[in-house]
Amino acid sequence: MARKMREVIISYILPILLLLAVESHAHNVTRLLADHPSFSSFSHFLTQTHLADEINRRTTITVCAVDNAVMSALTSKGYTISTLKNILSLHILLDYFGTKKLHQIRDGSALAATLFQATGAAPGTTGFVNITDLRGGKVGFGPDGGDLSSFFVKSIEEVPYNISIIQISKILPSDTASAPTPAPAEMNITGIMSAHGCKVFAETLLTNPGASKTYQESVEGGMTVFCPGDDAMKGFLPKYKNLTAPKKEAFLDFLAVPTYYSMAMLKSNNGPMNTLATDGANKFELTVQNDGEKVTLKTRINTVQIVDTLIDEQPLAIYATDKVLLPRELFKASAVEAPAPAPAPEDGDAADSPKPAKGKAKGKKKKAAPSPDSSDESDSPAEGPDGEADDATADEAGAVRIIGGAKAGLVVSLLCLFASSLL
Repeated sequence: MARKMREVIISYILPILLLLAVESHAHNVTRLLADHPSFSSFSHFLTQTHLADEINRRTTITVCAVDNAVMSALTSKGYTISTLKNILSLHILLDYFGTKKLHQIRDGSALAATLFQATGAAPGTTGFVNITDLRGGKVGFGPDGGDLSSFFVKSIEEVPYNISIIQISKILPSDTASAPTPAPAEMNITGIMSAHGCKVFAETLLTNPGASKTYQESVEGGMTVFCPGDDAMKGFLPKYKNLTAPKKEAFLDFLAVPTYYSMAMLKSNNGPMNTLATDGANKFELTVQNDGEKVTLKTRINTVQIVDTLIDEQPLAIYATDKVLLPRELFKASAVEAPAPAPAPEDGDAADSPKPAKGKAKGKKKKAAPSPDSSDESDSPAEGPDGEADDATADEAGAVRIIGGAKAGLVVSLLCLFASSLL
């Protein structure tokens, strides 16, 4: 009886415990900051500039936060949202620096790359931050080549070795990051599209007030659009017209990402991205994959390739794609998931092929399922309520991560101890 009970526990309970140790998102910076009201302004601007999305997407990051008083002094200078994004991106380090590591920096000094450096807008090494462990327990921060005028105050949140949120005493001074950026409101998004081979998509966007407004409001914080070329969009229009009004808007929003990505950034960023259509349970994600100079975008439904750059000037990038990228929340995937037809016999003798089973329709040949890269993808509207997702894709399953740091070690240790005691 005891043996049978152990088998039941191992077979059913342990897998459940392992599932509880897994989470799809390693961290959420604004959620972590929500417990610290003195940093509410900093958190607000991380959201408004869409830097929060970029922070959450990365697995190893340090956020150098400043309190509300420091943020108030910064925002009083009248910077545009694009310039604020550059300034704050200099405070996001692409490495993990917890309290212990800050005081144990090898040789006393380290140079850390930042999100500002990753944008490609920082010439030379102006997007790097110098971190130096000073005498008396002080740790100084400053742009590469500049003064160490900001200092480590305290640790706010640490999830080793995933995300560290620390407080520094003041904004890092940088003439490069605070330089004026082009006013996004002056950019004619649809005009740029129309002039570079995406006129049909531009006209479709103009006829949808909701999506047009979302595009124009989002460009200030940074935006990347993947617009289908005219031939691809013309072929897709009949299916687009069959969508309901909410689904039309969701589809148009899906083709834009609320973050500026230069081509260089896209080539170094493999993985899922949120879009303007992402809203809670409605994921509306696309996946970027690159191979050398070739950049492709994927969903469960199909794969498209970027074939041209219409504009790449921060805060806006617009790229033309060879086909229409289809979100799985709006379109069916059944046809592209159908198994390929069995290969024909080598001798080509149809008489040797097996006869149809009894009860099956005779005399009808089964059509081959179209490949995901064909021009006539299965893009009929999906059944079910708006935003209801299909089963999770393999890419999404691969994106699931074990809880980082001490939590993972504790959970795994307990599970191993529990299992060994039963065996």
